[in-house]
Order: sequence, then structure tokens, then C-alpha cells
Amino acid sequence: MLSTNKKILIVGLGLIGGSYAAALTAKGFEVGAITKDEESITYALAHNIIKHGTTVVTKSYVNQFDLIVFALYPHIFVEWINQYGHFINKKALVTDVTGVKQAIVEQIQDKLAPVEFIPAHPMAGREVYGVYNSSKDLFVGANLIITPTNKNTQEAIDTIKSLGELLEFKNIAILSPKEHDEMIGFLSQLTHCIAIALMTCKKSHHLVEYTGDSFRDLTRIAKINEEMWTELFLLNKEELLAQMDLFLQSFTKLQKAIASDDVSTIKEMMKISTIRRTYFDK
Repeated sequence: MLSTNKKILIVGLGLIGGSYAAALTAKGFEVGAITKDEESITYALAHNIIKHGTTVVTKSYVNQFDLIVFALYPHIFVEWINQYGHFINKKALVTDVTGVKQAIVEQIQDKLAPVEFIPAHPMAGREVYGVYNSSKDLFVGANLIITPTNKNTQEAIDTIKSLGELLEFKNIAILSPKEHDEMIGFLSQLTHCIAIALMTCKKSHHLVEYTGDSFRDLTRIAKINEEMWTELFLLNKEELLAQMDLFLQSFTKLQKAIASDDVSTIKEMMKISTIRRTYFDK
């Protein structure tokens, strides 16, 4: 288990970073934060999310921490490491919450060495942003993906597993960065693309007056941070396009079956859909 005598730094105090901080503070850890917004620090201090924090990156502050969690946009994460990575204590362990891996992991590991960077991705979130919406319970029952490379030690993997257990993730999986990006391309990025397409293909602000739960459920994630998700889509473009092609094949099959009154194909696809959806209800 991760001992509470370890000091933990959260870099990027938004929804995910703030929720990590809130959960770890509640578990008895000394949690600090670095973020660009002074108001976020003030809020986090007032609500006992962190013990201390700053908007100014200094070696004396960064160097005191044993574990650092980066909760930044991918390009900002890379920029931060390039500019301030040498401030990190050589005995510290670094992890992240970034939604793409192949585009950043290798360069960050190379830049930080001998400091060990063990990448991870919590599969949790909300349609709101900022530390003001953070929750110590955000990760309870969610999935965590750890994406080690051959540069990672078993001790580091076990430490991040322990962190995941402390945050009460239900499932903790180990995937390679490539496997992660393929799965995320399908499970997260493709679903956001579908929600965006649904909300932009029919122009009518009156839809809300007629809709039932099905449309609400399908488009819940259409309230989207365009800066972050555009970056995630493009950094994982090859995998996302492959998953979009896969979806289009199935959608086109259903479209053609309906157009040709192919009852057997329609029903067969519905049966498969029903069976596979039940896996998520267990």
C-alpha cells in the first residue's frame, strides 16, 4: 500500500486533478498543487482539497514531493516537463491522467530519466470542469488503465496500482500505450464523436421539447471541452479513424438492412447488441 507519509503533488487542478487531490487528502495524505489559476488554489484550500498550493513553479516546491500526478492537456504536460522536469526529486515517481499515450509517453520518459514516469488513465469524468466540480468520490467504482513500457519497474506499477486501490477504482487494467490508444479510440473518443454528430446533424433548438431518455442518454457527453478533445482526437488520429471506419461499417449494414426490409439482419444485430450490452450491467 502507498504510505501516507508520502507527499503528493497534483499538477493541474481541474476536475480530475482536483478529484485526485480531494480523495487523497481525505485518505490522510499531504497533498500540494500547482496550477495556473490562483482562484483554484484559493478554492481548494478553503474546501480542504489540498494542504498547500502555488501558481509559481519553483524547484524548492516541486522537489519536496515523493509522487507527482500530472493532470494537464497533453501538449501542456510535455511543455511543463521540458521546462521544469529537472526540478523533480530524482527519487520521486511521476504519473499522469492523460487520455492519449503513444504521442507523449516515450518522450516524457526519456526527458525525465532517471526519474520514473509510469503513465495511467482514469476512466472517469463529468460534463463539467474545474476544481469547483471535483469530488473525492469521482473514481469510486470506475476503471483505471495503467500503461507501462519496458522502461518501468514492477515497483512503480505496483505503486500506481496501490494508488488506484486507494482511490477505490473498481477495475485496474494493464495495457501497453498502443493497446490503450486503440481501446480509448473506440470506448471514449468514438463515442464522443457520435454524440457530437448527433447534436450537429439536425438543427432545431426545439428538440428538447420532444425528446425522451434515449436521446438524452446518447448525447450526455456532447457537452464537450473543444480545446481538450480536439487535441485528444488529433493526437490519436490513426486509431480514432480506424474505429470510426469500424462503426460506419456496422451503421451502414444496419442502414442497408432497413432500406431492403431485411428483417433477419435487423433482428440479428439487435440480438447481438442486447447480449453485449448486458455485460456492462454486471
